[in-house]
Amino acid sequence: MTIVKYHFSKVVKERQVGKTTLLRKLAEDDATVHRTFITLDDLSVRALAISDPALFFQRYQGPFLIDEIQYAPELLGYIKILVDQERTATDTGSSQINGRFWLTGSQVFTLMRHVSESLAGRIAIFRLQSLSNAEVEGTGFGAFSTDPGELLSRAPVTRPLSVAESFSRILRGGMPALVANPSLEAERFFSSYIQTYLQRDIRDLTQVADELLFLRFLQIVAARTATPLVFEDIAREVGISSPTAKKWVSLLLTTGIVTLIPVWSSNALKRIIKTPRLYFLDTGLCAHLLRWSSAETLEAGPMSGAFFETWVVSEIFKSFLNAGIEPPLYYYRDKEKREIDLLIHRDGLLHPVEIKKTARPDRSMIRHFAALNPMWAEAPDSPAAPSTRLGAGALICQVPDLIPLDATTWCVPVGFI
Repeated sequence: MTIVKYHFSKVVKERQVGKTTLLRKLAEDDATVHRTFITLDDLSVRALAISDPALFFQRYQGPFLIDEIQYAPELLGYIKILVDQERTATDTGSSQINGRFWLTGSQVFTLMRHVSESLAGRIAIFRLQSLSNAEVEGTGFGAFSTDPGELLSRAPVTRPLSVAESFSRILRGGMPALVANPSLEAERFFSSYIQTYLQRDIRDLTQVADELLFLRFLQIVAARTATPLVFEDIAREVGISSPTAKKWVSLLLTTGIVTLIPVWSSNALKRIIKTPRLYFLDTGLCAHLLRWSSAETLEAGPMSGAFFETWVVSEIFKSFLNAGIEPPLYYYRDKEKREIDLLIHRDGLLHPVEIKKTARPDRSMIRHFAALNPMWAEAPDSPAAPSTRLGAGALICQVPDLIPLDATTWCVPVGFI
């Protein structure tokens, strides 16, 4: 889900992640503003919005919460006029009404195309995904940090997650409907989700003519979560061209189904592999596509490590998005096959993170952190030294509590993300 926020408005997009519920709750909690809720799923309201936008805004009084705005892009031009009028009024001394327009939309392609054309320079975009573990647990953590002090502050409000609990969360994912209703059958939910995704988002795009072939593509990509993205391999297995594979991966990125984690590089680290890594952002959807039927079989299966890594990376990714920060995430892999699962680059510090599905960590699991040493080994205090410094590291695993592994790296329970 993505929120696009105007100087006087907001927009939310993506499917089944609680965008309308969230904004309606926020509107209800703000007793100082009466917000008019309008859904363009209502065909009569949609017809008025399309045929006569000016009359639409005479009929309804703001501030607004307009649901499924992509069905009436004609409204965006009038919103632009109203935003500019209020900007002018503010400049001449009138009071400013922040957040006058809250707009939601689940068809990302249509929505973002019209938003970028009509409201350039007047918006800020917030991407919201399915619920994170911190949201499910109600801990309210901010962006993930490897800083020991920050981690220790989380200890009083964090409970350990067993392997069984972790894989139960991984299998079910974070879609709000599944979290709120434990009795809701995940198989049925995701089957409906994929059908809606294919029919309402993908079918309208000229790049995808064969829905069954695209579904096979989704399954092939799901099988490659937590691995380097090689378009040629995906194309060969699906039976499409490499350019088509690139277009379709772009669709998954745009709709928030997957993310790509780029490789970290610096002048001091030259022998690196440039291929990004692909991760699904909801492990429940990924597990459904691959037909995993239970948490027990998933945990015991050959992809258990890939799913655990995918879950951890997606949780860290969401923690930054939910804090309003573009995720500063990278990974490391060189030609000597040394790998570091994740690098977090913030405030001039590079924090290495290793992810292991184990309750018995040891120092050998972070041995590849030493691959970063060339960046600081030569004259670290000289003017030519890299501006980025090595910060605290973490080994995220299934330990029950925070444990120092060495002077700079701590073992972090997965529930602390």
